[in-house]
Amino acid sequence: MGATVGRTGRTDQSTIIKIKRNMKKLLTMITLGMMTVSASAQLRSGINPGDMDTSTRPQDDFYQYACGGWMKANPLPAAYSRYGSFDWLAEDNNKRINGILSELLQNSYPEGSVEQKLGDLYKLAMDSARREREGLAPVMGIIKKLEAAKTKEQLFAIQLEEEPYGEQEFFGAYIAADEKNATQNILNIYQSGLTLGQKDYYVENDEATTKIRDAYKQYIVRMFQLLGFKKSAAQKKMQNILKVETALAKVSKSRTELRDPIANYNKMTLQEFNDKYPHFQLEKQCNASGIKSQYIQEMIVGQPDFMAAADQLFATMKTDEYRDVMEWSQISGATGYLNDAIREVSFDFFGRVFSGRKEDHPLWRRATNQVQGVMGEALGRIYVEKYFPASSKARMKTLVENLRIALGERIAAQDWMDDSTKVNALLKLNTFYIKIGYPDRWKDMSGLKIDAKKSYFENMRECHRWQMAWQIDHTAGKPVDRDDWYMTPQTVNAYYNPTTNEICFPAGILQVPFFDPEADDAFNYGAIGVVIGHEMTHGFDDQGRRYDKDGNMHDWWTESDGKNFIERTDRYADFFSNIKVLPDLNANGRLTLGENLADHGGLQVAWYAYKNATKRNPLPVIDGLTADQRFFLAYAGVWAGNITEAEIRNRTKSDPHSLGRWRVNGALPHIDMWYEAFGVKEGDKMFVPQAERLPLW
Repeated sequence: MGATVGRTGRTDQSTIIKIKRNMKKLLTMITLGMMTVSASAQLRSGINPGDMDTSTRPQDDFYQYACGGWMKANPLPAAYSRYGSFDWLAEDNNKRINGILSELLQNSYPEGSVEQKLGDLYKLAMDSARREREGLAPVMGIIKKLEAAKTKEQLFAIQLEEEPYGEQEFFGAYIAADEKNATQNILNIYQSGLTLGQKDYYVENDEATTKIRDAYKQYIVRMFQLLGFKKSAAQKKMQNILKVETALAKVSKSRTELRDPIANYNKMTLQEFNDKYPHFQLEKQCNASGIKSQYIQEMIVGQPDFMAAADQLFATMKTDEYRDVMEWSQISGATGYLNDAIREVSFDFFGRVFSGRKEDHPLWRRATNQVQGVMGEALGRIYVEKYFPASSKARMKTLVENLRIALGERIAAQDWMDDSTKVNALLKLNTFYIKIGYPDRWKDMSGLKIDAKKSYFENMRECHRWQMAWQIDHTAGKPVDRDDWYMTPQTVNAYYNPTTNEICFPAGILQVPFFDPEADDAFNYGAIGVVIGHEMTHGFDDQGRRYDKDGNMHDWWTESDGKNFIERTDRYADFFSNIKVLPDLNANGRLTLGENLADHGGLQVAWYAYKNATKRNPLPVIDGLTADQRFFLAYAGVWAGNITEAEIRNRTKSDPHSLGRWRVNGALPHIDMWYEAFGVKEGDKMFVPQAERLPLW
């Protein structure tokens, strides 16, 4: 581009002139992609008045106003801890996927074909009678082997045998992009070892957390008893497991701390790793998993302090403690593939206690999800052929391009950003890699063997082994493949990946209530448009802004712009942290900052794109609602849902997304256009003074 961007933001006059010229060129480049949308006047509203609760003033509780009818008509199903629009669509997709699997059972296919593998695996998943006959025998082989081991050396040898199946104790490892050299893959090491997922459950002592921890202890004891251990032995194993997991929890970073990409990037050589953490024998573990030594000479260690403490813990750990941790890892990974007794005990804890569910999902749904978990892309290929029309992909491309134009205009319009920062932001926006619907290239699954003579547990182990082997072969010592997809086509979700600077919208989300080809632009820009804008804005949130157009992590912001960004977003984090999600629990605005910023940006960008699209053909009032009002109602409808108190607590501790209610009632008070659409004034419950609203994008 010819302009050098310094960290101080100081440039000479000639450079400034070049920057401004380049910014105009970039905006022109972006705008050239603008496409027209089909005449919206012929389309319907997309808003179902029955989903609303008009007894509630939108100015006081917009979530209840927009979603109250839906929530009343869709009470929380017993098998769910949260049930909303996402879950409704995912359930519908699961029924479609189940239909595909059921059809496969009606025919015979050549040995080794994808259809044969899917059909045989699903048949095994549905054969509960066979799993009852086999009982716990499939997993007892490895448990007996671990019980027979007398030394830590013997246990480590068994761990090496299990590495190809994903066995990793105390820390995790995977191969992915080097965040400062994003075209190349590198080994990444990160903290792990907590069955409950995060440290809070081990170190906090409030009543709700203590209740969960006590139930977890009982759960471990019950599981070992099911495997034939006496209660006293099971209790001793529980104590050992809790001792180790608690020690790991105390040195683990919190979910909020893990959001700092700079702090979690620590490059070192294999020799440096061995010097710092001598007891882990990383090279042996990697070799056993299938990674050659030549591909681990350099690595990224995410949490060095954790690794140091975990290394010392492993060095001083007693043989029984090591054995019990390994056994627990095997048992935890097998519960879904064995008999009903072990599955029901698992559900009692993770379903009822941990998330507040009243009953488990039916067998067909569990089986469908499990097959999708290991052969999701193969199912996705069939899914898109049956259910994803080319017209939906074409209209989605139009929406994406129009959102990109709007974001470019919003970046250029900001008065708190220097021109040099704007140029780099526009460069990044202009190089977004956009994926819609499904991959252009499907995985070759010829190496995966499904043997109907073996147990369901054995076949699932084989699936995990194949996945790991494929991933290693695909990444180790090779450049990053930008055509990889990190979600299956049928997934009801979307994502932004900073190291490839890509936004991805799988076919699964391109359906009502997110995308309706028969609805007008007010609906589609308010629903899927905000989703698109959300993912785009992730490229410029508190994490995404640290990566450049090529996916490399470095600071391309001027010093003043960086300070301006932090000042604004800090206040936004504080705003959400002051929200009471329960009488005794506040939201975590720091943990959810990135997603909240993406919601804010998505709303802003989608609004301007919607206005651009309807400028020449304004949309009419329908059902007493203006087009502007329908835009915000469509957005709110995406987050309609019911949720248990236990799940509120769990998600507040662990989920980087705000709860659905607050993605509406927390986000909209910072959107000026919402005030205009619904006449929100000072004195209304949701009113936030102009000076306290987030001035971003």
